[in-house]
Amino acid sequence: MTTVAGIDTRGMQHCETTALGVLLRHQGLDLSEPMLFGLGSGLSFIYWDSKNMDFPFLGGRVKPFDLTRNLSTRLGLELLLQETGSPRRAWENVTASIDAGRPVGLQLDSHHLDYFGSKTHFGGHVVAMYGYDDHVAYLVDTDQQGGAVSTSLTSLARARAARGPMAAKHRSFTLTAPHSLPSPRDRIIPAITACAGAFLDPPIANLGHRGIEKAGKLVRTWLRRTRAPQRDLPRAALLMEKAGTGGALFRNLYRDFLSECTGLIDSRHLRTGHRLYAEAAPLWTEVAALIGKAGESGEAQFLTQAGAILGDLSRLEREAMQALSRLEA
Repeated sequence: MTTVAGIDTRGMQHCETTALGVLLRHQGLDLSEPMLFGLGSGLSFIYWDSKNMDFPFLGGRVKPFDLTRNLSTRLGLELLLQETGSPRRAWENVTASIDAGRPVGLQLDSHHLDYFGSKTHFGGHVVAMYGYDDHVAYLVDTDQQGGAVSTSLTSLARARAARGPMAAKHRSFTLTAPHSLPSPRDRIIPAITACAGAFLDPPIANLGHRGIEKAGKLVRTWLRRTRAPQRDLPRAALLMEKAGTGGALFRNLYRDFLSECTGLIDSRHLRTGHRLYAEAAPLWTEVAALIGKAGESGEAQFLTQAGAILGDLSRLEREAMQALSRLEA
């Protein structure tokens, strides 16, 4: 068995921040999960639906891997990204890094992983890999999935080769920290204002505060959007709240990021943003619960209530981001 020494296999709440935490702690940089998420300008929103989708998708974060790119740029990290259409080359990329004593991040489809609880396809899942033997790969996933876990090499190969929405071609990556890291405190305001700018001025109506407003209108039609409401609506609610696609998880992380920042920066705009996100986060849990009830009961009134709350959330988050956009370095 080959493993990287000194790995902290702590799982966090979100897959990409969990993997980033493993890679950065190995480099001597230990940041909280909310700080990783916030410095990576990770908060967003997307409402996505198309004819080839079984059911609409709600996302509460930037698209997969943008968080890693943002964080690397902001902290001056060297990001070595490798992609290939060759399974053999993809495996060589990973083993070369681990043999050299470096953990590696992988983007893959979680559906194929032996240990994964939900068997829904998601090609944007990210794990950290720190070891392997002739049969098994040793990974770090979220706390919900078990933290330090293992999966067969054949299942890992299938997960990395999968194609579909948000998937990448056998993507693997490593991070290298510079000798003198910039202070995370000095990177907080640019991270916040960049996130606020993208949220307030999205290029299409499916994104940012406009996407939440659109979701508030369209969620009311969801019983007519599916032929299997007792399956699709509870599953959407579960994904929102437990997987964090469009539920409270990422709002909780951003709220906690802003709380951490208020201890470093004295700003009324920052305090306003934090207060409003503290108000918004639990409302997302309420929305997910109402969507689940609508699926179980078949009653549209729960979707009407969920839509009304989403309308309030669009306003709340717009006001929060407007305040945060006024932060000055």
